[in-house]
Amino acid sequence: MRLDRSITLHSGSALGSWLTPPGGVPIPILMYHSISDRRESQAHPYFRTTTSPATFEEQVRFLRENGFTWVSMGKMAEYFQNPGVVGKAVGITFDDGFKDFYTEAFPILQKYGYGATVYLPTAYVEDRFMGMDCLSWSEVRELLQHGIEIGSHTRTHPVLHILKEQDLWVEVSDSKRDVEEGTGEKVSLFSYPYAFPQEDQKFTCRLSAILEECGYVWGVTTRIGRADSGQNRLFLKRIPINEDDDLELLQAKLQGAYDWVFRIQQMYRRFKRRK
Repeated sequence: MRLDRSITLHSGSALGSWLTPPGGVPIPILMYHSISDRRESQAHPYFRTTTSPATFEEQVRFLRENGFTWVSMGKMAEYFQNPGVVGKAVGITFDDGFKDFYTEAFPILQKYGYGATVYLPTAYVEDRFMGMDCLSWSEVRELLQHGIEIGSHTRTHPVLHILKEQDLWVEVSDSKRDVEEGTGEKVSLFSYPYAFPQEDQKFTCRLSAILEECGYVWGVTTRIGRADSGQNRLFLKRIPINEDDDLELLQAKLQGAYDWVFRIQQMYRRFKRRK
């Protein structure tokens, strides 16, 4: 039995309303990784990162049929300042820069009139990462020409929290330079790899300063929940999506019924830090 699904569908709406900031208009930013038929039978549904093309199309069709408008990460400020202009908004993001975004996800997004933001771990462009083929620079440039946003996901996808200061700078600044050199476009978007160390305020303040000095404007993390204007713009929350998200669960996540998971994340990490 998938406990997070059960709580979300039966109690999540009330919990989500409690967690919504007063006067805030949250936006769900969906977090995808691989769109393929690769099996993840050994992983718990909560931790899976693969969505089949068929399921992905079903999810995107659901967004279109329910009137959701894609908001690019680069224009997030416009939405937060005037949410009524967009209406029902959704962000769509992809981490890790896998080639299956180009072969599987991109055609589906085009079919339904949506864009997306793809974050690249730049050391693996034109190579392989986690046993999977990654995008080439020519494919990245083609995606840009068709309205897909490109951001940085560091160079080598390390656990940033454990890096020395200089290595942290290299991962953040060199990945931005790589994307700019590979595309000829300025880069202002960043995605934090792995679990975000929200309990370590000293680190997050230091990283925020580094990101700003490098020229990043918007960033996303693995913190679960919808994004809102009260969050640090470099560390916005997202909603993980994978093959196990049926349309009932997807709808609940879009409406904020999954936001309660962030509190569990937060309590667990604080408890672990104190041990």
